[in-house]
Amino acid sequence: MEGPALLIEEIEVENSSPPGGVISVWTLNRPDKLNALSSDSHAEIKQNCKLAEENPNIRCIIIKGSKPNQTVDNKKPKPVSFAAGADISEFLECKSSDVRPFFEDNAWEAVWNLSKPTIAMIDGFALGGGLELALSCDIRIASTRSTFGQPEINLGLIPGGGGSQRLCRLIGYGKTMEIILSGRMISATESFEMGIVNKLSSPEELESTSIDLAKEISSKSPYTIKIAKKAVRFALEMPFSKGIESERNSFVSLFDTKDKEIGVKAYFDRTSPEWVGE
Repeated sequence: MEGPALLIEEIEVENSSPPGGVISVWTLNRPDKLNALSSDSHAEIKQNCKLAEENPNIRCIIIKGSKPNQTVDNKKPKPVSFAAGADISEFLECKSSDVRPFFEDNAWEAVWNLSKPTIAMIDGFALGGGLELALSCDIRIASTRSTFGQPEINLGLIPGGGGSQRLCRLIGYGKTMEIILSGRMISATESFEMGIVNKLSSPEELESTSIDLAKEISSKSPYTIKIAKKAVRFALEMPFSKGIESERNSFVSLFDTKDKEIGVKAYFDRTSPEWVGE
């Protein structure tokens, strides 16, 4: 019997301001299934997105996959995996009317719509829905042994969790078409060169690299971080001129916040700012 599909751990951010800041680490917990995303995975991710949005102490979220279980009787161990796609067993004999409600209310969009910054910590396979989950995060850090792909075409399907849209905006039309139409897997190095991945790390340093970045982000004003994320997202959704206008309005509005005054004063005093989050 499987346990929870998602494990939650909180890492305290030392000297955070406002006090009490934490990094929330979400671990996909289906190691015997290469952390494939099931209906339970989606439900738990969506629930924790709601909880994270309501919790002012959460400054950054890291999503990762659980490590393979140790094997017995000299059996070959399962490979490492962030998330090897969707749980295909749930697709058997399904019709459009069966899957539409699930895909219209899914974990990919719940993660994408978070106002908190998100980091995908990728070690091993990030395929299909797993890659789409990573693409729903703001930043992707991967180990050098990771493998990426949208292999849905091999099942007579296409990406259904935003892969075609987010990949195209991230790496362009031609590369997206190559990945989706071929269904092939690509290496971590190629993914980095394409721009899918922000940073590569050795497997041994992946966790510390991801946490260090999350701590750096978490040291900033949580209110300003939220405004910055929203401003960048506008670049994906608005015409250029409207995006410029929206950025300008957000920038100007920050001059009425306490954290702007705190940040500017700390700059001149050569001290660390003590943010209040407003």
